[in-house]
Amino acid sequence: MKKFKSFITESKNKKMFIDDERNPKKIKFDYIVRNYKEVMKNFDKYGSPSYISFDHDLGEKSKTGFDVAKNMVERDLDEKGGWIPKNFTYDVHSANPVGKKNIIGLLDNYLEKRK
Repeated sequence: MKKFKSFITESKNKKMFIDDERNPKKIKFDYIVRNYKEVMKNFDKYGSPSYISFDHDLGEKSKTGFDVAKNMVERDLDEKGGWIPKNFTYDVHSANPVGKKNIIGLLDNYLEKRK
């Protein structure tokens, strides 16, 4: 297993697109993942990217984009604020307005308090 510091180097300035159906249109992404399980495998291997474009609904039998955001916060808390990069930004492209609001609320609140 790789050490934590190597995650930071490998994921620095990487972009992830999370969506079970759509493909990205304008931005070039380093990782395109389709469900929660793929996101977790990517996180385990590379750490947190510096940018994520979230979808909320990731298929009928998958956890959601909100679950991804919760997992990110948990990992960052476990690492005492060192897992999510300081330059982390995100967007939520989900068509689900409630899911979108939940992801934004969680990440905005956490990242603001972490500063």
